[in-house]
Amino acid sequence: MAHHHSDNDFEQTNNIPEPQTKAIWKTFGILVALTALEFVFAFAMEAGTMRNTIFIILTIFKAYFIVAYFMHLKHETKALIWSIMLPLALIVWLMVALISEGSYYFESVTNYFNN
Repeated sequence: MAHHHSDNDFEQTNNIPEPQTKAIWKTFGILVALTALEFVFAFAMEAGTMRNTIFIILTIFKAYFIVAYFMHLKHETKALIWSIMLPLALIVWLMVALISEGSYYFESVTNYFNN
C-alpha cells in the first residue's frame, strides 16, 4: 500500500543558502580587467602574431572564468571536469594541426604552380 506524506513528515529548516554575490562580483571584476587589458593591447600594439597570441591567451582565461563560475564547472567532480576538458583539448589540438598542415599544403601547392 502506498505511504502518503503529510506536511508534518518533512523537516522544515527554513534555511536559505547565502547568496554568492562576492564570488560573482569577483569573477565580474576579473572579466572586466581581462577585457580592459585586451583593449590596451588592441590599441597599443601593432597587428601581428604577438598580439594575436596575447588575445588568444586572454580569451582562454576569460573562457575559464565563465565556464568555471557562471556555468558552475569549478564545483563539479574531477571526473566530470576531465570528461569535458580532455575532448576540448583534443579538439583544440586538432584545429592547430589542421591549420598548420593546411598552411603547409597551401604553400607547397602555390610554390609548385608558381615554378
